[in-house]
Amino acid sequence: MRAIRIHVDAGLTAGAELVLPEQAAAHVVRVLRLRAGDPVSLFNGDGSDYAAELVAVGPREARARILESRTNRSESPLRIVLAQALARGEKMDWIVQKATELGVAEIVPLVTARSEVKLDDARARKRLEHWRAVAISACEQSGRARVPTIATVQPLRTWLDSLDGSAVRLALLPEGELAPRTLGAPAQGAALAVGPEGGFDDADIALLRKAGFRGLALGPRVLRTETAGMAAIAALQALYGDL
Repeated sequence: MRAIRIHVDAGLTAGAELVLPEQAAAHVVRVLRLRAGDPVSLFNGDGSDYAAELVAVGPREARARILESRTNRSESPLRIVLAQALARGEKMDWIVQKATELGVAEIVPLVTARSEVKLDDARARKRLEHWRAVAISACEQSGRARVPTIATVQPLRTWLDSLDGSAVRLALLPEGELAPRTLGAPAQGAALAVGPEGGFDDADIALLRKAGFRGLALGPRVLRTETAGMAAIAALQALYGDL
């Protein structure tokens, strides 16, 4: 049987035993009905998978013994940072989940001029914790052993001021001058900015252009914010990554 993948926020070494996280243990015991001796695969974000087996399964907890470390080769050679304007409802959860499955290295939730989602500090912290849990679950499902970084919610200008390095800078714009296949391989990765439901306004676009972003267009159709970023990521991964 295929080993169930479980994220553990702890150091992992061969021969060690540990109690599985409460939520993971409940899933193993009550939903999957695994028993002692069944295999599980653990990861903690260090890039490796850890083959393990259950050694004790009870009504309230499960304990596993780590057998060995295994190299995980699921990370894309193309480092993509997705800067996504906050989307309404569950769209942001979907964006985080699918971007993780597609292999992005970092997700930056942005506040832009036309953003309709407003979060105070307390709500922003709760959403950040929630999005990290969504990303971890997506890693468990997709086979990734590195959890993408989820940055704090921040204004577009703040994020632009923090940028450094030589990654290709791209903003999704219907009138963009570039198409994914015309870029050439971005050796240092790509920073991809996606606007909210109403798109970037002129002031946002001016800020992006000043920061060295070029417009990326995805064909003749106008895509929704939750679709546009995923389409761009998939195109970049297919052309220059590992799809």
